[in-house]
Amino acid sequence: MAAPAENRYLAVEQALRTAEPHELLTVVRAELRRLFQADAVDLLLADYALTMLQPVSELPYTSKPIPVNGSTPGQAFGAQQPFTERRPGPSATAYLPVTVRGDRLGVLAVELPDVPDEADLAELTSIARTLGHEIVIAERDTDLYLQARRATRLTLAAEMQWQLLPGRSCRGAEYDLGGQLEPAYAIYGDNFDWSVSAEHLTLTLTNGMGEGLDAALLTNLAISALRNARRAGVPLADQAALADQAVYGQYGGRLHVSVLLLRFELKTGRVEVIDAGSPRMWRQRGGTVEPIGFDAQLPLGMFEDTPYAAEEFQVLPGDRLVFVSDGVYDVPSPAGELYGARSLARAINLTRLLPAAQVPREVLQQLAGHRTSGLADDDAMVLCLDWHGRTTAD
Repeated sequence: MAAPAENRYLAVEQALRTAEPHELLTVVRAELRRLFQADAVDLLLADYALTMLQPVSELPYTSKPIPVNGSTPGQAFGAQQPFTERRPGPSATAYLPVTVRGDRLGVLAVELPDVPDEADLAELTSIARTLGHEIVIAERDTDLYLQARRATRLTLAAEMQWQLLPGRSCRGAEYDLGGQLEPAYAIYGDNFDWSVSAEHLTLTLTNGMGEGLDAALLTNLAISALRNARRAGVPLADQAALADQAVYGQYGGRLHVSVLLLRFELKTGRVEVIDAGSPRMWRQRGGTVEPIGFDAQLPLGMFEDTPYAAEEFQVLPGDRLVFVSDGVYDVPSPAGELYGARSLARAINLTRLLPAAQVPREVLQQLAGHRTSGLADDDAMVLCLDWHGRTTAD
């Protein structure tokens, strides 16, 4: 006998928590068939370029991906809302976002004998969210879900860079974050990092010098050094100084890393910032889109024992900040015209109604239209932060 309706979510949650890491889809299929009479259950994970939803089935490089644009699963993924699609007869397929703390992993597709009512859809949505949490935990022990996200093989440099990321989107009461790297399967020097505590959100935007594996190794060293210093609890300027020493100690000034380092005070919106290189910040406040400049300081590792000083600025509720690397604003068109400030401001304005997690992909697609030819000569990073701030009740 099927479990009572009020116990279905708990039954699936318990089954997922005790499942083998590589058996999560098998377990959720069995439970949804037993408890919801589901005809079929599929897990679709977003690929590295965020353009396809890849079925977790045949590996490696799963077959028959579903495009994000123009598909019902893609609607559920983009809007982060469940969508129901009628099938012949009384049956329907529910598409449920698989998301962990704002990080969009993919979609769970559940074919049901009848159109789900509001209560069933809410329960299925909670199950999809729990599945996402279990996937994140399982990825420590299996390659299955990481393999399933690949539309093609990653370069070694790209493998290192994607593994270094904290995620591609994140959500808190005070902010929404989303980032993307391109070319997704061959990125090498650009990266981003974040960490949140009860008081602060810290962002790191990096652009490692060089190409290929050398750039990836350099960026890995810089981000690891910054994380090490941050976790030691030292001030922002000292984090930059310690990472600078680590990079200089390894490369002796031959290579360096451009960094934009920010720490947001969640309660007030006060921001400390160190601008040590090429990543740049734009702000959209109301109807105005403009670049925000800071005092230029030396990139990490250029010279021995470089001192760094933090400066401050203020973000207000409703502000949108967009961070880009030089692989965005220095891209030439076939006629030699750089993408530049005007095109970037237009792209930011055109995406103003999209959630932060979708903005980087859209900006990079517009950049590809400007380039119009082949693969990029340089890698590119876009990160979007929507600032909500705290209410007085917080």
